Amino acid sequence: MAIKITPLTDTQIKSFKPTNKDKKHFDGGGLFLLVKVNAVKVWRLKYNNPLTKKENLLTFGNYPEISLQQARKLRDEARELINQGIDPKEYKKELEQQKQIQLNNSFYAIAQRWFAFKTEQGLEEQTLKKAWRSLENHVFPYIKDIPINQVTAIKAINALQPLNNNNKYETVKRVCRRINEIMYYAVNMGIIDSNPLARITDVFNSPKVKNQPTIAPTELPEFMKALSLASIELQTRCVIEWQLLTLTRPNEAVGAKWSEIDLDNRLWSIPAERMKMDRAHNIPLSQQAVNILTIMSYTKEKGDFVFPTARPPYDKPMSSQTANMAIKRMGYKDRLVAHGLRSLASTALNEQGFNYDVIESALSHVDKNAVRRAYNRAEYEQQKRIMLDWWGDFVEQASNGNVSLSGTRQFKVVNS
Repeated sequence: MAIKITPLTDTQIKSFKPTNKDKKHFDGGGLFLLVKVNAVKVWRLKYNNPLTKKENLLTFGNYPEISLQQARKLRDEARELINQGIDPKEYKKELEQQKQIQLNNSFYAIAQRWFAFKTEQGLEEQTLKKAWRSLENHVFPYIKDIPINQVTAIKAINALQPLNNNNKYETVKRVCRRINEIMYYAVNMGIIDSNPLARITDVFNSPKVKNQPTIAPTELPEFMKALSLASIELQTRCVIEWQLLTLTRPNEAVGAKWSEIDLDNRLWSIPAERMKMDRAHNIPLSQQAVNILTIMSYTKEKGDFVFPTARPPYDKPMSSQTANMAIKRMGYKDRLVAHGLRSLASTALNEQGFNYDVIESALSHVDKNAVRRAYNRAEYEQQKRIMLDWWGDFVEQASNGNVSLSGTRQFKVVNS
């Protein structure tokens, strides 16, 4: 005759005291509370393995962390598995293993492995740090601990939505690219079968491009004359001409370092971490640009920056807004900004009939066509040199004799 078991109550459980040996208190269905001599109360289930029929024990956890109601629910779930021919203890072990695998394969864990892989490839340290910092700021707070096989497009999109709402679309694109690098790394390592985030960039609309104020090429002689008469520092005038001659953005121009410049080959190599699109950029230097470097050669004694701050320790470049403020004081408010010098150059070069792709390459615009982009990098260097030499002469001619610091020849009428 089966022994009748009276179910336990919370009041009873609270009253159970330890004795000189472990004691079992049964609740029914194989569930019992083991009260140990050290006063710890443990929920366990006694059952027969559905395959071997051997008696086995499954531990659920301690009371009161696991309540009576929770223990009964766990018992019922285990009994259901047994009815299906599944050993609940083995099932629990498999779940724990899967949980550990997911923990080891969280998005953050895979990102760390991707970062180590990139580091081993010899990528620029600053470029990698910049990429990792963007993930820390915009991605990890949202999907850091999610198993990478559970990272969905909508989760990644929600993470990047704050950036998109602040119209930081270029940052969104860069971060999307880094997220996808991590996902494709996981695909290549066999961790996931496919990348569900491949097209997430498509949901973010580009903001309307606001054209920077600029002037026409025919107005360049007037600008160069105004620059020559402006009451500004020598270094400020040089950096304006340097940006004009090299077609660079303001922050790229002021950040020029002597270590980036190869005077023997007349080449300025800007590393990826200083470029807007995170791509290294080579600029062939015209003779006029070299002349600017000659004027600024005194800064070599101060440090590595060609255009350093005005005060020691000279370990930072001058402000990228300095040129804008000078141009504004020259009477060009709402007519021209430093960034608009690039548009001025682009207009002149296109009017002259230079290859559009070469001009775009010189402006460090990234071609969306991967094949053509590779060609640009491999083949356009010599064409860029010819074009920038022409542009240097154009700027010199517009300077009206020696008005330009880089000028060495007499003024010629340009585009007029």
